[in-house]
Amino acid sequence: MFFSGVSSTRKRVDLGGRSSKERDRQKVLEQAQLERKRRLNLRQQNSAALKIQKCFRGRKAVEAERSKMREQFCLTFGKHCQKVDRNCFNSDSGFLQQLLFFFNARNNGDFEALVEACRLLHRFVRANVDIVELFAGMDYKPKNAIMDNRVKRLAFACLQAVHHNRNHLKDQLLMSSECTSVPAVILLEAVVIMTDPKLPWACKVVGYLLQRNIFVLVRDIVVTAKQSTMARSTKGQISSLEHFLILMASHVGQQPYTCTNIDPRWSFFSQVLTIPFMWQLFPHLKEVFTNTGMSKHYIHQMALHVHGHAKTLPDDLSREFPGYACLLGNTLEIAVVAFSQPNSSFDMAVDFAVVSAFMLEALPPIKSPNRENKGDSSSGIDEMAIDEECIVEGINVDLKQQIINAIDSRLLQQLVNVLSRGTSLSRSPKNGPENKVVEAVGAICAFLHVTFSRLPLERIMTVLAYRTELVPMLWNFMKWCHEDQQWPSLSGQTDHLSGEGPGWLLPLAVFCPVYKHMLMIVDNEEFYDQEKPLSLKDIRGLIVILKQALWQLLWVIPMKSPNAVKSSTTHSTIRRNSVDFIQQRVSIVTSELLAQLQDWNNRRQFTSPSVFHGQAQEAVDEVFISQALTENTRAYDILRQAPFLVPFTSRVKIFTSQLAAARQRNGPQDAFTQHRFRIRRDRIFEDAFNQLSALTEEDLRGAIRVTFVNEFGVEEAGIDGGGIFKDFMENITHAAFDMQYGLFKETADHLLYPNPGSGLIHDQHLQFFHFLGSILGKVELRLLSKIVVLLLLAMFEGILVDIPFATFFLSKLKQKYNYLNDLPSLDPELYRHLIFLKVIFSDFIIYFFVFWIILKFKSCKYRSPSEFFTAFENLFFAI
Repeated sequence: MFFSGVSSTRKRVDLGGRSSKERDRQKVLEQAQLERKRRLNLRQQNSAALKIQKCFRGRKAVEAERSKMREQFCLTFGKHCQKVDRNCFNSDSGFLQQLLFFFNARNNGDFEALVEACRLLHRFVRANVDIVELFAGMDYKPKNAIMDNRVKRLAFACLQAVHHNRNHLKDQLLMSSECTSVPAVILLEAVVIMTDPKLPWACKVVGYLLQRNIFVLVRDIVVTAKQSTMARSTKGQISSLEHFLILMASHVGQQPYTCTNIDPRWSFFSQVLTIPFMWQLFPHLKEVFTNTGMSKHYIHQMALHVHGHAKTLPDDLSREFPGYACLLGNTLEIAVVAFSQPNSSFDMAVDFAVVSAFMLEALPPIKSPNRENKGDSSSGIDEMAIDEECIVEGINVDLKQQIINAIDSRLLQQLVNVLSRGTSLSRSPKNGPENKVVEAVGAICAFLHVTFSRLPLERIMTVLAYRTELVPMLWNFMKWCHEDQQWPSLSGQTDHLSGEGPGWLLPLAVFCPVYKHMLMIVDNEEFYDQEKPLSLKDIRGLIVILKQALWQLLWVIPMKSPNAVKSSTTHSTIRRNSVDFIQQRVSIVTSELLAQLQDWNNRRQFTSPSVFHGQAQEAVDEVFISQALTENTRAYDILRQAPFLVPFTSRVKIFTSQLAAARQRNGPQDAFTQHRFRIRRDRIFEDAFNQLSALTEEDLRGAIRVTFVNEFGVEEAGIDGGGIFKDFMENITHAAFDMQYGLFKETADHLLYPNPGSGLIHDQHLQFFHFLGSILGKVELRLLSKIVVLLLLAMFEGILVDIPFATFFLSKLKQKYNYLNDLPSLDPELYRHLIFLKVIFSDFIIYFFVFWIILKFKSCKYRSPSEFFTAFENLFFAI
């Protein structure tokens, strides 16, 4: 044989560096692990099967024992408990022991047996049998453990029976406790008897029921009772269900029967107070809830847990009745009465403000049907907040109305009064505001900030402005902080706000609209002479605070534009508690208030005009001027929203730069591109209207040359190099604003305003007004009023035109509302008479009410003067 070159014993090499023995070892280990897992799974399956078999067999055994016990019970005590006496409830008797052992709420026979047992209990109670002696005999202490266990199990069984059969018993659930012949009343009254606070086992029974989440069952029972069309309890009588709720709520929320705390998800406020219109069903519960310390306790519990309301509150009954809205409506309704009680405390007011603010934040905006958002935003400062969400979609109309009606004048007045009563408003500001003041300001500002963006303002502003001490409280707080140059954080009471902002944001968001509302009906004598509602010294300090805050918001603090804020939010994700939104809102209300104070200062100067400037003249550099020439920049927004922050000379520089840029855009024009017109001096306005009204905006911004024609039809000599056009402008303004022409009228102070009857004189009066604005303004008409542009021609062409417009007309040109203090510029005599009536009416209404009180008290049948004045107070607020 010859060697073929192929070895039959070629050695095999593992490239991993392992021998075959190692590979076999690894394989054995993996197989062993798999085998162990298989045996473990098999053992777990066998164990589970055994447990299931034992459980199933155990349940079958228990059911069998219960069936035997049920049969024995029927033989011993009768199917309908006809063989029992008063000793059946005693510990030595097997009556309760057997009944509670086999009782099943789903079994009709067990339900009837339980009803008969409770009927016997009622019979013995009406016979004045002592309850403790009935259950425990003569000596309770040796048997207390056994009897406590039986009583609490019996109480729970009664509630289980009512809950399981609630659909069949729904017409009986709200019947009076006097109707002891119906099963629902019998069972509920038995629970009331066994939870009487005077009994030694009361707290143990209540604790046992709370551990089993009894309020979840009660919620289902109450919701079912609302569906009943049968008559409720007669007036003045308490239903058994209401009686039980009163006892349970008082055990949890009132000393000395306070029981152990429970999970907030199963508590009274989360399960019961989230039922729509709770107090309509249970008016006596509302009375007890507000007249005792329960309201304080539960509002505090809500303040501790409501921030996690998504996990705390139960599922909504329906889309129309979200849990948070129902809880808000019920809480607001009891707050009015709770704050009127002598025991209402500062802490309760703070908790209520925090809770209400948080729940209001989840509520979509509610817009008044007759609300108008026009130029002035004093009544609509939250135009940006409402935007396209003008109504609350999905929420029940009656629920919305409950919330709106609850936040009324009495609630706001009492809330602010309780908070201000708990703080010191007259202390020295050297040490700054104390913690209690910070807490009060933070709570009320958080509540009102959300309220302003959720509810119609016309229901709120008047009360806050004239019936509360809100403005003095907020002003003292802001003054102390400004003097100390330190604004405390309000995060302790406003931790639901997203992000962090300056400490003055929320106080200004509330103070500015309320104080601006106060200035609406303040006359000149009150403001300047009597110095109401704030002294002139305080107003000068307020101007400094407002302008510094506004300058920070518009120039220093980076902030989104209003359009960016709107576009980045939707109905489902909108965050009106974000810092960006609050900054936008504060910038609006602050600029409006500063503009109004500047109007007061222009009317009669009480401070230097330079106080309104946000910065010094030298601080307006070329960067600011260059930004002011470009849209969507901070400097441009400042000039549009708050021009008074920029000194007048700086605004002139900016406007001059704008004119130069406009002329540069138009470019040089030769003699052939200039517009030339022949104007008769005796018909100057008509000729100008007929010839120039056909020009476009672009043509009007170009050069216009005029040739005058005298009364003989001969052109006047001269070349228009600007002087003739200036003469033309002076003559046309003199003709247009002449009283004889009929377009304008004159006040007693010889100030001009448009003639309301101009249409009777000129058929084309509206076209005349439009033409005046077009020819005299020579600017973009989209941005300015047609009449405002009259004054801009002088600045565009370097011509001075003196047109003395009336104050009220200038306010309308600036798209503002006119108030009482603007009336003298139109009719001083009418203003004087209205002020006279204002003073006389304020005295007359006082005398009228005093006289009416005397007559009413003499003729009424009230038992005491205090009772009468309480009724009168309710009538006064209703009026």
